Amino acid sequence: MTKPILLQIGNVTERMKNRFDALFDVHVWFDQQDQDAFMDAHGADVVGIATDGHWGVPDNLLARLPNLKVVSSYGVGYDAIDADDAAARGILVSHTPNVLNDEVADTAIMLWLATSRRLVQADKWARSGQWERDGAFPLTRSVQKRQVGILGMGRIGETIAKRALGFDATIHYHSRTPKDIDFIYHSTVKELAAAVDVLFVITPGGASTYHLVNDEVMNALGAEGMLINVARGSVVDETALIAALQDGRLGSAGLDVFEQEPKIPDALKAMENVVLLPHVGSASVETRQAMGDLTCENLERYTQDGTVVTPVPECADLNGT
Repeated sequence: MTKPILLQIGNVTERMKNRFDALFDVHVWFDQQDQDAFMDAHGADVVGIATDGHWGVPDNLLARLPNLKVVSSYGVGYDAIDADDAAARGILVSHTPNVLNDEVADTAIMLWLATSRRLVQADKWARSGQWERDGAFPLTRSVQKRQVGILGMGRIGETIAKRALGFDATIHYHSRTPKDIDFIYHSTVKELAAAVDVLFVITPGGASTYHLVNDEVMNALGAEGMLINVARGSVVDETALIAALQDGRLGSAGLDVFEQEPKIPDALKAMENVVLLPHVGSASVETRQAMGDLTCENLERYTQDGTVVTPVPECADLNGT
């Protein structure tokens, strides 16, 4: 019996590959030397796409696959997939929420601690022999009893809040609507930034949040304030961020994501008050395996009964119809 065709966009693990191969005739999109010729030969037979949060689904590809039924994305963020267009076409889109909540929250807290206590600089001080030459490392700032702001009180935001409570933090937040939680709600991002010492950004990417953290927000956060971004680079106006840090209008930043990944502006690399990570928020062996397993489970479930385990909200009404 002929297997249905699955279009793979981006890399997968060997574990994922084996599960895909058991059910599908897998074609790797970026291995196609002539993608138009591939579409002419196989486009009408593609029923599924396996992709990730970085590559998503390239523009116009949905329209070129008339019998596409399901997209399974490896990652919680799916702003690189036009989920509204997919839903309108009757295509189920799934992602991998919840399994990475703890890891991303841990990364956010790690950035907070490393930036506040200047971990990277202290490590250099110890390794370089500067401790012996110049004496004690300069004093840093405590993370205890801080006013902590969370921009995007979703699953990961709530997990960050729980972690921050362990440092006796007072939790403030902004989301599209207030939630039934015992934290302080602010109706605007600027109001939130003005009220806190550290602002964690964990809102989804996409057009609606593009440059949501702008010059006005950074000015409100202030010269002693800290920005931690573990969401998407597009949420923060990177040019405004660099200017605010250089001018001293913003105190410091811990960044796991950037606007033009993997490119990081040289200005950020040169700053001593910035900690940089190469987008590793969920990048542990255990969490990435769980994400891969869920990516596969969504496709496997679709082949069994036409549903997925974790549809994106835009496609929830299609699940099971």
